[in-house]
Amino acid sequence: MSSPTLPAPRPVAPSDLFTPKLISTFREGYSAADFGRDVIAGLTVAVVALPLSMAIGIASGATPAHGLVTAIVAGFLISALGGSRFQVGGPTAAFIVVVFATIARHGYEGLLLATLIAGVILVVVGALRLGTFIKYIPYPVVTGFTAGIAVSIFVSQIKDLLGLSVALPGDFIPKIAALGAALPQTNFAAVGVAALSLAIIIAVRIYRPKWPGFLIALIIGGGAAVVFGLDVPTIGSAFGGIPRELPVPVLPPIDLAKIREVLPDAVTIALLAGIESLLSAVVADGMTGRRHRSNVELIAQGVANIASSLFAGLPATGAIARTATNIRAGAKSPIAGILHAVFLLIVVLAAAPVLSYVPLAALAAILAFVAWNIGEFGHIRTIMVSASWGDRVVLLVTFVLTVLVDLTVAIEAGVALAALMFMHRMANAVEIEERRLEERDEALAPAGDTHTIVYRINGPFFFGATQKLATVLDNIGDTPRAYILDLGAVPMIDSTAIAMLESFVAKANARNIAVVFAATTPAVRKTLARFGIAPPHIRFVETVEAARVAA
Repeated sequence: MSSPTLPAPRPVAPSDLFTPKLISTFREGYSAADFGRDVIAGLTVAVVALPLSMAIGIASGATPAHGLVTAIVAGFLISALGGSRFQVGGPTAAFIVVVFATIARHGYEGLLLATLIAGVILVVVGALRLGTFIKYIPYPVVTGFTAGIAVSIFVSQIKDLLGLSVALPGDFIPKIAALGAALPQTNFAAVGVAALSLAIIIAVRIYRPKWPGFLIALIIGGGAAVVFGLDVPTIGSAFGGIPRELPVPVLPPIDLAKIREVLPDAVTIALLAGIESLLSAVVADGMTGRRHRSNVELIAQGVANIASSLFAGLPATGAIARTATNIRAGAKSPIAGILHAVFLLIVVLAAAPVLSYVPLAALAAILAFVAWNIGEFGHIRTIMVSASWGDRVVLLVTFVLTVLVDLTVAIEAGVALAALMFMHRMANAVEIEERRLEERDEALAPAGDTHTIVYRINGPFFFGATQKLATVLDNIGDTPRAYILDLGAVPMIDSTAIAMLESFVAKANARNIAVVFAATTPAVRKTLARFGIAPPHIRFVETVEAARVAA
């Protein structure tokens, strides 16, 4: 069966650079049939988002109500204003570690302020069209920090999986110690509910992958707890239930000292939201053949996070699993994502009391399964087996720092280390070939033999590769008649390489040795000219043979 033919993407007009996909959808035409498909997709995603949002809210150190508010408010705005046709946003598991640590350091009001600032940062980044740069984070770094987040999420769920009554610290090692000390308090009824819920999730995923496994696990796990009268913590016993209304929007307390305190956390939230939202949009593009608008998406993420903080919600971003579910359910436009938020609001308004019976152990089982999925342990195995040693080091350093230190430090260190590894590889990839052209010309060299030395540089000539040419030049033992630098295979040159060439030309001129640049591309020649490397100090010719004659 042939695959459906997608419309060829048209060139993006300047006026479309900041146009939400919702507007583009209506411009292209939106039918009643499309709306019907979006209703089904939105309902399907809401079924998936309901248990996940509550579980993420609890695991983040907040409440299930905070998770639902985030899914409703931020989810609505991300779909309405975003640059991806199928993106579904809300609270995600990747934020659990960051949010938990922020609340532990600054309290919930501090988290709200950090989320507000992060939203402003994302809007500015999108408005300045800097979204493309977020995509340059290397794959080993992304894999390392997602695996670290997965491990941290799983460890944070051990408390509810075992029904322990213990306050967990934010740092990883003290958390492990606290869990170990509390093991004698294990609630085996909670363990049973967690095991039943996890078994249902896995069975549904294997045998009925289109069924809402998370919701089924909540219903059966909660039903078992009620029917058998199990003494297990529930949303009602732990949090007093879920309010049947949205909170009134309020601006979080703002003062300069508090802004300085939470700014590092705000940067972390903005960075993670930007990375995950664009990764999710790229996944959606791959599944549909469409193309998202990175900067529009970042602005939407920023507005959504600002609004979430006003409604006392959590940080939000594009959710890869919910976005993929949206696409598989047949979504046609951002209306599906908007409807998913509307359906969640209806549940809160109409069925909040029922949610009070949901066991925390069942929600912990959901997040344990999510942690395994986002860990991408198969990708880790591939990198550790097949990738270069540099990529392995980057992955391991990012992973360890994410678990033991901080996500921001992990990303900064991972990107810096990956950049160093890249520069090292690029420097080694640059080849410098030396040729000696021997001549016998009594008119040019009455004393006898003379020669010209040709150096051909292959690859980008940047600061990492300058030492290689400098070493070659320093090893010249005699005085040639001319130097020919063949730059035909040099696509770019930086200021460090130019400074080295300036020094080389000056030394050659002082010894009356001609220097000729051959086959230099217009871009490289223009860069050289800006730094003063131009006639009459050197000559530019089109070929090495012409350079030999010119010399």
